[in-house]
Amino acid sequence: MPFVDLPPQLQERVVCSISAAVKYAVPANIVLAVAEKEAGKPGQWVRNSNGTHDVGSMQFNTSYLRDLSRYGITADDVAAAGCYAFDLAVWRIRGHLKNDKGDLWTKAANYHSRTPRYNAVYRSDLRVKAAKWADWLEARFVTADVTKAGAARALPATRLLPSLVATKRSKPVAAVAMDATPRTTATWEISGYVPRKLIRNAQP
Repeated sequence: MPFVDLPPQLQERVVCSISAAVKYAVPANIVLAVAEKEAGKPGQWVRNSNGTHDVGSMQFNTSYLRDLSRYGITADDVAAAGCYAFDLAVWRIRGHLKNDKGDLWTKAANYHSRTPRYNAVYRSDLRVKAAKWADWLEARFVTADVTKAGAARALPATRLLPSLVATKRSKPVAAVAMDATPRTTATWEISGYVPRKLIRNAQP
């Protein structure tokens, strides 16, 4: 699924982020925003002051590997190129969104840190990046609003009005997995936030 409007070095990040977002029913624009903020590279290790490391493309913190070691998952898996590292990171993000306290953005920013001052800085920039990626997604994918039962499909803006794509400013939206259920709706609802569902293999 190459995107010709993205430089080659971003192709893997975007494709893997969207794929993992759909797989784990996490808003795709949030995953893309986290991936942009982390901006890691395969094989990259960054030492933290607490003795842990942030590893690979999604700068996955090694402290979380304790829970994954029972499945044979190691830091080498997180450091490797390819989509698996994104799957592991989005598994973590999903855990934060599902189990942590606070609003959506605070939970998502817990991927970086639960310390309030660090979380606040990360959260503020995450919202800006997520809004940008929401517009990018809506311009390219068929989506549906998951907060409304039977909501009409929204065609990508590029198919409708290509000339308006560059100037269109939508409110933050997200693409989530096909199997999103009504019980997850409340998790995503915050003021001004409309989660979206990707419609795969949809005909315009």
